Amino acid sequence: MIESLLVANRGEIARRIIRTAKRLGIRAIAVYSEADADLPFVAEADEAVLIGPPNPALSYRNTEAILAAAKSTGAQAIHPGYGFLSENAEFARTVEASGLIWVGPDADAITAMGDKINARNLMAAAGVPVAPGTTDPAADLDAAVSAAAGIGYPVMVKAAAGGGGMGMGVAVDEAALRTEYDKVRAFAERMFGDGSVLIERYFPRVRHIEVQILGLADGRVVALGERECSVQRRNQKLVEESPSPAVSPELRARLLAAAVRAGEAVDYRNAGTVECLFDPTTEDFFFLEMNTRLQVEHPVTEYVYGIDLVEEQLRVASGLAPTFDPDASTPRGHAMEMRINAEDPKRFLPGPGVIRTWVEPTGEGVRVDSGYTEGNTVTPFYDSLLAKLIITGATREQVLDRARDAVAAFQIEGPKNNVPFFAELLENEEFRSGVYDTAIVSRMR
Repeated sequence: MIESLLVANRGEIARRIIRTAKRLGIRAIAVYSEADADLPFVAEADEAVLIGPPNPALSYRNTEAILAAAKSTGAQAIHPGYGFLSENAEFARTVEASGLIWVGPDADAITAMGDKINARNLMAAAGVPVAPGTTDPAADLDAAVSAAAGIGYPVMVKAAAGGGGMGMGVAVDEAALRTEYDKVRAFAERMFGDGSVLIERYFPRVRHIEVQILGLADGRVVALGERECSVQRRNQKLVEESPSPAVSPELRARLLAAAVRAGEAVDYRNAGTVECLFDPTTEDFFFLEMNTRLQVEHPVTEYVYGIDLVEEQLRVASGLAPTFDPDASTPRGHAMEMRINAEDPKRFLPGPGVIRTWVEPTGEGVRVDSGYTEGNTVTPFYDSLLAKLIITGATREQVLDRARDAVAAFQIEGPKNNVPFFAELLENEEFRSGVYDTAIVSRMR
């Protein structure tokens, strides 16, 4: 097993990784920016290194500073968490070229799945269903218009190098496409350094369902169930649950088999997620993208399958067998995660500030993975995620009841936060019924 681990991230995911590392007797090393010096993850690490100013380009995305910290602390491995450098193939290559262990898929898999058009084509070749769309980037506006005419409106205009729900736009006709194409292309060039754009069929009433995969050290790829991720704002997730209330045993078998094929197509190792769109009318599903990292919502899978995904990541990276039997892993119970963000609960605009009160809910089936505590300052430099409220139970109905009580007990004063939104959602009959789709938040607003 790895003996020392540098966590190249911050906030709740850094705390999460540090917690597992210390439980396994692994020396946990944190890196932090000047803005994060007082956050809990810094104090909880065995060692912490200041790597730069608040600007993430000069700290959490600063590969030279992170590698220097690894060298000065004698770290044996680097875990990137999610976001920042987690899906940066060049960083993964540099880590391994420096003689360090990269806790994640290899750079070739990251590269293969990082470009959405290349990923679509790879998946189609592997027999994974893909939505109608372009097999090459739409080189210019005329090419985009021609492609959309062949696919049929409405279409999704997507940054080929994007991820996390960023760099997307919907066009219901040619006029809208002309606007969205220029907007998405400019955004992609600015955010990802790659203005390539793909055109894909847009499904107005769909569910967003993903499958957790784990590429084992012996070369096998296993699927650890699905997660429902349809409660979203601006194409970004707010709630995830497992199992999905929309997935039948027959559909689950098809989803998991397709996800395994997706992983095998790129010789996948370590944790990853195959994201799909599901049309409940036809019961067809289509590959959306693969996230070559640990997902924010991994705790719901941990509960349902009774494993620690960070531990499994570390075991794969160490060349060890998993803690569970890959041929006999079975789900149990139900789990739901709500992303507690520093944002206005109506318009979902960021709301940084000093946390004057922070009281986490407790009780059976309640877990809170938080990045902050009372007295900390939520700055505007990073993602607005404050904590993840994870509720578990024997049934979805029990989870919904426990979630209602936990949300009522979660007290945050200071920065704006979306706890009131979850209180509203948990009373929403559409959500409680389990028959909802990706437009549920817009219907609530």
